[in-house]
Amino acid sequence: QLQASGGGLVQPGGSLRLSCTTSGGTTSSLRYVGWFRQAPGKEREFVGTINWSSRHTYYSDSVKGRFTISRDNAKSTVYLQMDSLKPEDTAVYYCAAGPLILSSIRESRRYTYWGQGTQVTVSS
Repeated sequence: QLQASGGGLVQPGGSLRLSCTTSGGTTSSLRYVGWFRQAPGKEREFVGTINWSSRHTYYSDSVKGRFTISRDNAKSTVYLQMDSLKPEDTAVYYCAAGPLILSSIRESRRYTYWGQGTQVTVSS
């Protein structure tokens, strides 16, 4: 039900926009659509999430001020705009969704649906 896209190779300081398209007509029931990332040898890490109805967004401290999550209701798509990218942002990025409660938004195991992942590499 989730399709992530938009990854690629970018130089430090550059920008990328990832997209997560939902399908199946269940977007409004998913409550939160979030982004996680996993670098080689590391655990999956919460990046940020958006409440589908209120558009309230929440971010990890490591990306706050650099990354922005938004959604387009008509396209059933959530975007992750990544600016001022750093080499440490290199990872496979996953979008995820589920009928979470606010206190659980940073826990990957609380998300029901997952996209396939898209590689982001920040390197000169």
